[in-house]
Amino acid sequence: MLSLKSPIGVFDSGYGGLTVLNEIRRMLPEYDFLYLGDNARTPYGTRSFEVVYEYTLQSVKYLFAQGCPLVILACNTASAKALRNIQQLDLPRLAPDRRVLGVIRPCVEKVSEITRNGRIGVLGTPGTVASLSYPIELEKWSGGKVISTVQEACPMWVPLVENYELDSPGTDYFVEKNIRGLLHKDPEIDTVILGCTHYPLLLDTIKKYLPRNIHLVNQGEVVAAKLRDYLARHPEIENRISVNGLVRYLTTETAEIFDSKAGLFLNETVHGETVVLK
Repeated sequence: MLSLKSPIGVFDSGYGGLTVLNEIRRMLPEYDFLYLGDNARTPYGTRSFEVVYEYTLQSVKYLFAQGCPLVILACNTASAKALRNIQQLDLPRLAPDRRVLGVIRPCVEKVSEITRNGRIGVLGTPGTVASLSYPIELEKWSGGKVISTVQEACPMWVPLVENYELDSPGTDYFVEKNIRGLLHKDPEIDTVILGCTHYPLLLDTIKKYLPRNIHLVNQGEVVAAKLRDYLARHPEIENRISVNGLVRYLTTETAEIFDSKAGLFLNETVHGETVVLK
């Protein structure tokens, strides 16, 4: 009897998760992926824990209904506010043979491997910073290697990216301002986490203002590497994933709007399909 194989699900509240998907596809090109962006209800960062959990669970259920044995929450807010409940409360009841993974834990593990002095900085959206997810997870999972974490909320970075202002003077101004603010809180940090999936599009500008001796952790690269390791360690999941090198894009927004913005993140033409979440 042939076993039915399905794509890996990748979920984000908006467009930033496409940078994570891009890195995963680059590192694991043989697998199939199904991307779902809840673009009609973005941003999640300003919403309550309860609403983010409700919306994220709806999206995970939708991807499960499409057959995905594994779903990646390529969204910092969803990972911060919904992942634990979904893993602990919902999976045992809804789909004990499937898995949901986030983007925060892999970054924490990577930071623990590379920090020299245990002083960490986080650049993130106001929602992710307010959730304290990175400081909490770094303290919990770093094995004592992280001794302090400072954060800087960057409310303008996502709007600048989504309004195609990557090379504008305004982008330079706000990136420099926020990096200066982070370093003022702790001049001795040796590692900085880009705590939003939009931020890789600002990488050239960020590197311009971040001292070269500070290691930069790019979520997409880290999540892709950790996913590769995860699949190698969990053949019971890996064997259920289809391997045709294909990707489909689903959005809760109109496909035309999604296609126009998604192309910015992937640097290629995208054709999305509109779906309704309930």
